Order: sequence, then structure tokens, then C-alpha cells
Amino acid sequence: MTSDAPAAQPGINRLSLSGVVKERSALRYTPAGLPAVDLVVDHQSVVQEEGTPRKVSMDCKAVCIGTLAVKAQQLAMGEPVDFHGFLAPARNGRGVVFHITSLMSLKRQNDTSTEAD
Repeated sequence: MTSDAPAAQPGINRLSLSGVVKERSALRYTPAGLPAVDLVVDHQSVVQEEGTPRKVSMDCKAVCIGTLAVKAQQLAMGEPVDFHGFLAPARNGRGVVFHITSLMSLKRQNDTSTEAD
């Protein structure tokens, strides 16, 4: 039996989020030997939903891997930052984790603007 359904196409998985560093773990290393830092990003905004302003206040679990982990260690707690990356399942299978691939400090824009390869 054949299916007439089209083959699944790769999807888009991009996330941009501004916030402040609320929590930061010590530098650790992945099984592949890459440096990694776990973060909690505190995000506050007002967005439009169906023409109505909606206040959004949330904490987002995030991780920086590789050279970006070292840069993330330099961010001050409470420092405003623009984060960019993608979502992936958490290691424990519960929820999602924001994998940060670039960040830009809004306080020191020239010092920590980093694009991961």
C-alpha cells in the first residue's frame, strides 16, 4: 500500500529571546569534551495576541556549548542580553532547552557580540 502524503520537509527551528541571566552553572564538559554552561534566562515582554497586549514573564532553561560557553561565563548576572538559537528536547525528556548559538550583550555590545560557527 502506498501513501499519497508528501514526504516530511525539514522544519524551521529558530528562537530569538531577550532577557537577563538569572542563573548560571559552573563550566562543565560534554561527553565529546566541549565546554558547556547551563543558564536560566529571565524574559519579560509585552506582545500582541489577537490585537490585545499580553504581558509575558518567564524563565527559560538554556545551554551554551563550545566557545560560546566561555563567553557566557563572562556575562554578569542580571545583564541584559539578546540570545539566538534553537529548541531541543531536554536530556531528561521533559520539556525543551534553548540551545544558544549566538548572544549579544545589550550592556557591552562591542565586547560580547558572538556568532557561533
